[in-house]
Amino acid sequence: MTTSHRSSLGRLFHGETAVDFYGRRRRGFTVSLVLLVLSVVSLFARGLDLGLDFEGGVAWQVPATASMDADIARDVLRENGLDPANAKIQKLSNASEETIRVQVADQPADVVDAVQKSLAEAASVSSEDVSVTSVSSSWGRAITEKAIRALVIFLVLVTIYISWRFEWRMAVAAIAAMAHDVVISVGVYSVLQFEVTPATVVAFLTILGYSLYDTIVVFDKVQDNVKSFSGTRMPIADIVNVSTNQVLMRSINTSVSSLLPVLSLLILGSGVFGAVTLREFAIALLVGMLTGAYSSLIVATPLVALLKQRETKYASLVGPHSTGDTLRAMVVSGLPTGVRATRRAEATDGGPSSGGSDTATAVLTHPPRPRKKRRR
Repeated sequence: MTTSHRSSLGRLFHGETAVDFYGRRRRGFTVSLVLLVLSVVSLFARGLDLGLDFEGGVAWQVPATASMDADIARDVLRENGLDPANAKIQKLSNASEETIRVQVADQPADVVDAVQKSLAEAASVSSEDVSVTSVSSSWGRAITEKAIRALVIFLVLVTIYISWRFEWRMAVAAIAAMAHDVVISVGVYSVLQFEVTPATVVAFLTILGYSLYDTIVVFDKVQDNVKSFSGTRMPIADIVNVSTNQVLMRSINTSVSSLLPVLSLLILGSGVFGAVTLREFAIALLVGMLTGAYSSLIVATPLVALLKQRETKYASLVGPHSTGDTLRAMVVSGLPTGVRATRRAEATDGGPSSGGSDTATAVLTHPPRPRKKRRR
């Protein structure tokens, strides 16, 4: 079966796609810009729902019996001089039981004990069945500072490595893609008001690693093709498009194989078994992996092309780039064809040639030499 007769899915499976990633960069950048603006606006307007480990405070967890629900918990807080409006009350469930979790700011020890006893009486259980967790605000600040410090160190090391292994332009694009992924992921937590816990921070750091891995795969292919096409006058837009299409199926396979375990954590771990911690971790991973796969192809690689086309080597080649069957032929063969092959001939012969001829026609433009007559 020839490439032209394959379906779109068949071409994708066989690595014969011809997606114009560079040509569609404005659409991708626009979508990313809208998501980033929404995320930033939500962060300033609504903020993040920080968990106990970050804000500090006291949390009681009481079994949800017939006589205990969220409204009863609010009444208990009022009876003990606490404002329910400043409390966070959640109903948690797992495979074995349901509980009510009540969280407030830091309180004196006598208030903590009084609320514990009142909750136990309201739920008709013993005080030992009501668990109490207390975290100081200084502990929460220390956790936040360590998370920020780890993030900064990670970004510095990544920038140094990519600049050494590839070039500074790719380092800039990779950092931009990672920042894009983290801001959007944090924005989702802000919009939906998911609780941010230490598990969420670990997930965010995992997102950075995943985003970097997917971006490096594409950049490695771009660097290989820059060397392969070094003898041609091929625009960087073509090199980027060829490279991205050549690794497109690999990126999809990597994303799908990574998302399946995360979905199992989210559906089975959180939905079926009621593990809330797994839900917090899995949601951050799910959003981050989706944005990471998207940013590697739509944000990072076109950004590299925009930066590299300012180089002297590619500045004179800025203009129309290959699409459709011409692009597909280069993706499949890994060789310049059509107009790109003609440009190579022009560079070799020093003269113009017709844009639609192939390499052989472009090179063999001189008339054949006459044959010598044999002497009798």
